[in-house]
Amino acid sequence: SVTNGGKTTLAKNLQKHLPNCSIISQDDFFKPESEIERDKNGFLQYDVLEALNMEEMMSTISRWMESPEHSEGPVAWGSAEGVSILIIEGFLLFNYKPLDTIWNRSYFLTIPYEECKRRRSTRVYEPPDIPGYFDGHVWPMYLKHRQEMAHVTWEIVYLDGTKPEEDLFSQVYEDIMQELAKQKGKCCPIKVDGRAGEMAYQLSACL
Repeated sequence: SVTNGGKTTLAKNLQKHLPNCSIISQDDFFKPESEIERDKNGFLQYDVLEALNMEEMMSTISRWMESPEHSEGPVAWGSAEGVSILIIEGFLLFNYKPLDTIWNRSYFLTIPYEECKRRRSTRVYEPPDIPGYFDGHVWPMYLKHRQEMAHVTWEIVYLDGTKPEEDLFSQVYEDIMQELAKQKGKCCPIKVDGRAGEMAYQLSACL
């Protein structure tokens, strides 16, 4: 998903309401600043896959899928008893091929340029954004990676990140609940992108 599109907020809201729900965030796998390359303008290249330790992220996902953790969220109930749900949220999930085969449901949050730039300006980053960083690196990389998504062969649900948080939550929550009912008893994962379990059932979502 696009940076500052609301994916982390949505993922956390879903976790509060879904049974046995865990979140793995791509932002937790950034390499240290000393390992991040700079372009000819001196901009740190954070918005590229090379800035992330994706092998470590894949190992974390694999460990969860081998032994699903019962994280936050309500206790398993009704027809979803025993289900474990994994939400993977990040800004470059659809551009990393080893992840292609694990998704059940995929969501991509979008917001227009001006709104994205406004939200970005209200956030504090470490290291902080330098003047011109958004237009010189962040937005061009988003457009480049969005174009690369043309190869995706599975269904992606595009979400309007300018909608109220509660509306986005309701849309995705209802979709996941339908998936749970439909896939009950099967083994399958979901994902949630943006910058989309246990027993006989696993559900992974990408934001």
